[in-house]
Parts: sequence; structure tokens; C-alpha cells
Amino acid sequence: MKICLVTAFPPSRRLLNEYGFHLARELRRHPLVSLTILADELETPEPELDGFDVVRCWQLNRLFNQKKILSALRETRPDIVWFNLLFSTFGNGHNPLAAFSGMTLPALTRAAGFCTHVTLHHLMDHVDLADAGIRHERLYRLAGALATHMVLRANSVSVLLPAFRHTLMTKYGGENVHFRAHGILSGRPEPPDFSHRGNPEQRILVFGKWGTYKRLELMLEAFAEIVTRAPNSRLIVAGGDHPMAPGYIDSLRAVCRDPRIQFTGYVAETAVPELFRSASVLVMPYSSATGASGVAHLACEYGLPIVCSDLADFRSMAEEEDIAIDFCRLADAKDLAGQVARLLLDQERQRTMAEQNFTAALRITMPRVILQYLRGFDLDQRRRALEPIMRFRRMPEWVPSNSVFLRAAQAASRWSPWM
Repeated sequence: MKICLVTAFPPSRRLLNEYGFHLARELRRHPLVSLTILADELETPEPELDGFDVVRCWQLNRLFNQKKILSALRETRPDIVWFNLLFSTFGNGHNPLAAFSGMTLPALTRAAGFCTHVTLHHLMDHVDLADAGIRHERLYRLAGALATHMVLRANSVSVLLPAFRHTLMTKYGGENVHFRAHGILSGRPEPPDFSHRGNPEQRILVFGKWGTYKRLELMLEAFAEIVTRAPNSRLIVAGGDHPMAPGYIDSLRAVCRDPRIQFTGYVAETAVPELFRSASVLVMPYSSATGASGVAHLACEYGLPIVCSDLADFRSMAEEEDIAIDFCRLADAKDLAGQVARLLLDQERQRTMAEQNFTAALRITMPRVILQYLRGFDLDQRRRALEPIMRFRRMPEWVPSNSVFLRAAQAASRWSPWM
């Protein structure tokens, strides 16, 4: 099976580049898959990652990426075109027209004759636009609805929360829509080593791209209360600015004088494991959510307890995937401090939550997630291949019901190399 994966891809640091890398890494390992990555152009040339066939043919905030992407597809001639998408993949808040233009690509790709699949990481219907700093909310809602209809023109769509699937099917009339787990970014997660935690300090980890709905003021306020109850605590602020909030981390670093608070800046892929292994708890003090959390799945991969804001998307994720999360009231620094401090002071609870999250991770490893996709792609391909044969079912009555053609079609539909 020849697949073209359209995604942001390292060494680019744009949104979803990490997830795109892990999808590509696992696809590359599959013996029946030939993979080409149609990636975003880099601002400054850098060496490509070894072992990947990468064609950089689209650009953030370019109004029309369609021509270059379609040209690359015609040259590659894949069996499946797989888009790894946010609504802001092709354009950020500074260029909403480019973002909307990019969301027409799944429909155009299918119209050009390619079997097209989309993994959609969030829905505009479930995003708090005001909290994300978006003006002209009604206009964005209208554009988001139109873009969603365009995405549903793909042959199939996968979303990462059951609520998203429900919205696409009931509000938009989507038909070939699947819920698939976000998954952890590993094939063989290692059990947590508790000797690395609380030795000598309890590390509270916050991790992400900061400055929009992911802000740190609440966490910094809560930390001042946490250290009065758990004095050996340390706060690790990992990650840099969100593209829409340049300078945010530097502004906090300039006024934050507490030596127990460490700002790491951007965290390279190779540094992520030690960051999570040495933490006692992951905190997600967000004011809103845009879907399943990749950071929460990283915590599961390393067997890390989670404390986060009580948001519907995170409740759904925890219930669906049996993730251990302690929820705190939204925008309540005192309740956040209480939840984190209680967990830091309860070693048994830390261990129980860690083991539950690691068990959840084992059920959603990247090889398992990719196998689900490949089975779906294979079924779609065979269904398309059998359509001309199955038209015999609608032939006049003189066509025998035990026709050799129908028997061949039924036999083919029971076989799959991915089963």
C-alpha cells in the first residue's frame, strides 16, 4: 500500500509535527507500506531526518497550497492520501483565509481521484474561540462550519474523541466517520521507575506551547500555595511560546524570581523521556481544551499521574481510555493547589494513578493505532475495487444468484492482509 502523509514534519516545529513524526515512524516500519511525506517547507534549510522520503511542498499561511500538493500527488500516485490536520495546519490566526483554503484540500484531493483520509484533531464547534483570543467569533464559526463540510468530503475521517464523531454525524450528516484513539507515541513503553521520583524533590511538570488557552498564571499562583504544604516541590515549566503568543514565556520568566521554578524552553524530542520519568505529576491548568490531549498521552506513556482543569473534552478522554486524572475546578488556583498538594503527599495514590495510566498506555500504543488505520484503509480500498462487481447485485433477475462473479466478490471481501 502506497501512502502519502500530509503533515507538518520535523525539523519543522509547527503544530502536529511531533504527531506526524510518530505516525510516519510507525508506518515506515510496516513491511506492506510505502510511505511518502508531503511536509511543510522550512523557513531555513535543515537536514531531513534519516530514512524518510520527504517532499516539502506546502507552506504555512500560503493562500493556495493546492497546486503544489496535487502536483506531488500526481507524481507519487499513492493508494491513500492521509491528512494529519488541525484547522490551523495551513494558516494561523494571522491568516485565516490560508487556513480555510487548506481545509478544502481533502475535498479537492478526492475530486482528483485519490482515496483520501483525514485525522482531525479538533472541531471548531468544540473550541472556545473567545478563550483562544479569536475576534469575530461569528465569522469564524461560519467559516469553521464550511471547512468542516469540506473535510467530510474525504472518503473517511477519524476523530480522537467520541463526542467529535457524534457532532460530525448528527450536525453535519457525516457518514464515514470513525473514533480512533490518539495513542501514545511509542510502541514499547517502559514501566515507571519510582526511584526517579521525589528524589530528592517532587517535580511538578507543565508541558506545552503556552500563551493562548494554555496559560501559566494560574499554575504560578497555585504553586505558591503548594510549597507551603509540600516544601520539597519544584515546578518545571517545559515548552515555549504558542505561535500566536510570541514572547509569552519570556515575559513570565522576567517577573518570576522563585528559584524553585525552572523554565526549560523548547524541549527536544530526545529530552522528553527524562523530563517525564523524573516528574511526580503532570498538571494541565488549561482554561479550555481543543480535543484529546497529546500531553496527557505522553504522561500515560511514562506512567505519570495527571491533575487538570475540569473540562468536558478531558472528562471524555479519561472515561473513554480509562486514564487516571484528578480534576480541579476551572480557573480556581486554590482548588488546583489543593489537588496537587494532596497528590504529592500521598505516595500510594501517586503509584496507583501511575500504574493505571501506564496500563492505559499499553492499550493504545502507536503500532495498535496504526494497525487500526491500515485495516480501515484496506477495507476502503477493497470496497472501492468491488463496487463494479457488486453492481451485478442490481442486475436483472436472469443473473444467477450463485454467479461466479458474486462468489468471487464475497470471497475477496473476507480476506485482508491486515487482519
